[in-house]
Amino acid sequence: MLATQYKIILPSDYDMNIIKERVRKNGPKTDGFPGLKFKLYLITEKGLHNNLQNSYSPLYLWKDSNGLNKFLFEGYYDNILNSIGWQQVNVGIPLFDTTSPNILENTYLYHLRGAIMPQGSLNTLKEHIQKSIPPIEGAEFLVTYNPDQWKYDIFCFLKDINNLKETSGAIYQILYISSQF
Repeated sequence: MLATQYKIILPSDYDMNIIKERVRKNGPKTDGFPGLKFKLYLITEKGLHNNLQNSYSPLYLWKDSNGLNKFLFEGYYDNILNSIGWQQVNVGIPLFDTTSPNILENTYLYHLRGAIMPQGSLNTLKEHIQKSIPPIEGAEFLVTYNPDQWKYDIFCFLKDINNLKETSGAIYQILYISSQF
Protein backbone atom coordinates (compact mmCIF):
# COMPACT_ATOMS: atom_id res chain seq x y z
CA MET A 1 0.00 0.00 0.00
CA LEU A 2 0.96 3.63 -0.53
CA ALA A 3 -0.56 6.86 0.71
CA THR A 4 -0.29 10.07 -1.28
CA GLN A 5 -1.35 13.62 -0.56
CA TYR A 6 -0.81 16.98 -2.13
CA LYS A 7 -1.65 20.21 -0.35
CA ILE A 8 -2.72 23.22 -2.34
CA ILE A 9 -2.50 26.40 -0.28
CA LEU A 10 -5.10 28.90 -1.41
CA PRO A 11 -5.24 32.67 -0.79
CA SER A 12 -6.87 33.71 2.49
CA ASP A 13 -9.65 35.48 0.64
CA TYR A 14 -10.28 32.54 -1.72
CA ASP A 15 -13.94 31.56 -2.06
CA MET A 16 -13.87 27.98 -0.75
CA ASN A 17 -17.27 27.39 -2.34
CA ILE A 18 -15.35 27.03 -5.62
CA ILE A 19 -13.51 23.99 -4.21
CA LYS A 20 -16.70 22.62 -2.64
CA GLU A 21 -18.48 22.82 -6.00
CA ARG A 22 -15.49 21.27 -7.78
CA VAL A 23 -15.57 18.31 -5.37
CA ARG A 24 -19.36 17.98 -5.64
CA LYS A 25 -19.00 17.77 -9.42
CA ASN A 26 -15.80 15.72 -9.71
CA GLY A 27 -15.64 13.63 -6.51
CA PRO A 28 -17.67 10.71 -7.86
CA LYS A 29 -15.25 10.39 -10.81
CA THR A 30 -12.78 8.52 -8.57
CA ASP A 31 -15.41 6.07 -7.28
CA GLY A 32 -14.17 2.63 -8.28
CA PHE A 33 -10.79 3.90 -9.51
CA PRO A 34 -8.48 0.90 -10.04
CA GLY A 35 -6.16 0.22 -7.10
CA LEU A 36 -7.66 2.92 -4.86
CA LYS A 37 -8.72 1.91 -1.35
CA PHE A 38 -9.98 5.41 -0.67
CA LYS A 39 -9.62 9.07 -1.56
CA LEU A 40 -10.66 11.79 0.86
CA TYR A 41 -11.40 15.21 -0.57
CA LEU A 42 -10.15 17.44 2.25
CA ILE A 43 -10.19 21.18 2.86
CA THR A 44 -9.20 23.60 5.58
CA GLU A 45 -10.78 27.01 5.85
CA LYS A 46 -8.94 29.91 7.42
CA GLY A 47 -10.39 30.72 10.84
CA LEU A 48 -12.44 27.52 11.06
CA HIS A 49 -11.20 24.91 13.57
CA ASN A 50 -8.12 27.05 14.32
CA ASN A 51 -6.83 26.67 10.76
CA LEU A 52 -4.52 29.45 9.60
CA GLN A 53 -5.07 28.98 5.87
CA ASN A 54 -7.39 27.82 3.15
CA SER A 55 -6.28 24.61 1.50
CA TYR A 56 -7.37 21.72 -0.67
CA SER A 57 -5.53 18.55 0.36
CA PRO A 58 -6.80 15.24 -1.04
CA LEU A 59 -5.53 12.10 0.70
CA TYR A 60 -5.30 8.80 -1.22
CA LEU A 61 -4.64 5.28 0.03
CA TRP A 62 -3.56 3.03 -2.84
CA LYS A 63 -3.67 -0.77 -2.68
CA ASP A 64 -0.49 -0.88 -4.75
CA SER A 65 1.63 1.31 -7.01
CA ASN A 66 -0.30 0.34 -10.17
CA GLY A 67 -3.29 2.52 -9.27
CA LEU A 68 -1.06 5.48 -8.38
CA ASN A 69 0.88 5.08 -11.63
CA LYS A 70 -2.35 4.99 -13.63
CA PHE A 71 -3.63 8.10 -11.84
CA LEU A 72 -0.42 10.12 -12.32
CA PHE A 73 0.69 8.99 -15.77
CA GLU A 74 -2.47 8.20 -17.73
CA GLY A 75 -4.06 11.66 -17.75
CA TYR A 76 -6.14 11.67 -14.55
CA TYR A 77 -3.74 13.93 -12.63
CA ASP A 78 -3.75 16.31 -15.62
CA ASN A 79 -6.98 17.76 -14.23
CA ILE A 80 -4.97 19.14 -11.29
CA LEU A 81 -2.06 20.18 -13.50
CA ASN A 82 -4.33 22.08 -15.90
CA SER A 83 -6.51 23.77 -13.29
CA ILE A 84 -4.23 24.35 -10.30
CA GLY A 85 -0.71 23.65 -11.53
CA TRP A 86 2.25 21.49 -10.61
CA GLN A 87 2.04 20.08 -7.08
CA GLN A 88 4.43 18.18 -4.85
CA VAL A 89 2.87 14.76 -4.22
CA ASN A 90 3.89 13.51 -0.78
CA VAL A 91 4.21 9.73 -0.42
CA GLY A 92 3.83 7.75 2.78
CA ILE A 93 4.16 4.06 3.56
CA PRO A 94 1.34 2.80 5.78
CA LEU A 95 2.54 1.65 9.19
CA PHE A 96 -0.92 1.21 10.80
CA ASP A 97 -4.23 1.14 8.98
CA THR A 98 -7.36 0.52 11.05
CA THR A 99 -9.73 1.92 8.44
CA SER A 100 -12.91 0.12 7.49
CA PRO A 101 -16.01 1.10 5.51
CA ASN A 102 -17.00 3.05 8.64
CA ILE A 103 -14.78 5.94 7.51
CA LEU A 104 -17.50 6.75 4.99
CA GLU A 105 -19.54 8.09 7.92
CA ASN A 106 -16.86 10.60 8.95
CA THR A 107 -16.91 14.33 8.28
CA TYR A 108 -13.52 15.33 9.72
CA LEU A 109 -9.93 14.23 9.57
CA TYR A 110 -7.49 15.21 12.32
CA HIS A 111 -3.86 15.23 11.09
CA LEU A 112 -0.76 15.14 13.26
CA ARG A 113 2.81 15.07 11.98
CA GLY A 114 5.89 13.86 13.83
CA ALA A 115 9.61 13.63 13.24
CA ILE A 116 11.62 10.43 13.40
CA MET A 117 14.90 11.44 14.99
CA PRO A 118 18.23 9.73 14.27
CA GLN A 119 18.72 6.79 16.60
CA GLY A 120 20.77 3.65 16.98
CA SER A 121 17.86 1.28 16.38
CA LEU A 122 14.35 1.46 14.99
CA ASN A 123 13.20 -1.64 16.91
CA THR A 124 10.87 0.33 19.22
CA LEU A 125 9.82 3.02 16.77
CA LYS A 126 6.45 1.43 15.94
CA GLU A 127 5.55 1.30 19.63
CA HIS A 128 6.66 4.93 20.08
CA ILE A 129 4.52 6.09 17.15
CA GLN A 130 1.57 3.98 18.33
CA LYS A 131 1.75 5.70 21.75
CA SER A 132 1.59 9.11 20.03
CA ILE A 133 -1.81 8.31 18.47
CA PRO A 134 -4.33 10.35 20.44
CA PRO A 135 -6.91 8.27 22.29
CA ILE A 136 -10.13 9.26 20.50
CA GLU A 137 -13.17 7.11 21.14
CA GLY A 138 -14.49 5.45 18.00
CA ALA A 139 -11.83 6.91 15.69
CA GLU A 140 -10.10 4.90 12.99
CA PHE A 141 -6.51 5.70 12.02
CA LEU A 142 -4.06 5.64 9.18
CA VAL A 143 -0.43 6.16 10.18
CA THR A 144 2.18 6.57 7.45
CA TYR A 145 5.89 7.24 7.46
CA ASN A 146 8.36 8.58 4.94
CA PRO A 147 11.97 7.40 5.40
CA ASP A 148 13.13 9.92 2.79
CA GLN A 149 12.19 12.76 5.17
CA TRP A 150 12.03 10.71 8.40
CA LYS A 151 8.55 11.99 9.21
CA TYR A 152 5.35 10.25 10.14
CA ASP A 153 1.72 11.28 9.75
CA ILE A 154 -1.25 10.29 11.89
CA PHE A 155 -4.62 10.63 10.19
CA CYS A 156 -7.61 10.24 12.55
CA PHE A 157 -11.04 9.82 10.96
CA LEU A 158 -13.78 11.50 13.01
CA LYS A 159 -17.54 11.92 12.93
CA ASP A 160 -17.45 14.63 15.56
CA ILE A 161 -14.53 16.91 16.45
CA ASN A 162 -15.95 17.42 19.95
CA ASN A 163 -14.19 14.14 20.89
CA LEU A 164 -10.80 15.84 20.44
CA LYS A 165 -9.15 16.67 23.73
CA GLU A 166 -6.27 18.48 22.03
CA THR A 167 -6.00 20.19 18.68
CA SER A 168 -2.30 20.60 18.02
CA GLY A 169 -2.74 19.29 14.48
CA ALA A 170 -4.81 20.32 11.48
CA ILE A 171 -8.53 19.65 11.31
CA TYR A 172 -9.78 19.01 7.78
CA GLN A 173 -13.36 18.89 6.59
CA ILE A 174 -14.08 15.80 4.52
CA LEU A 175 -16.14 16.90 1.53
CA TYR A 176 -16.37 13.52 -0.20
CA ILE A 177 -14.93 10.00 0.08
CA SER A 178 -14.33 7.64 -2.83
CA SER A 179 -13.69 4.10 -1.61
CA GLN A 180 -13.29 0.44 -2.53
CA PHE A 181 -13.43 -1.52 0.71
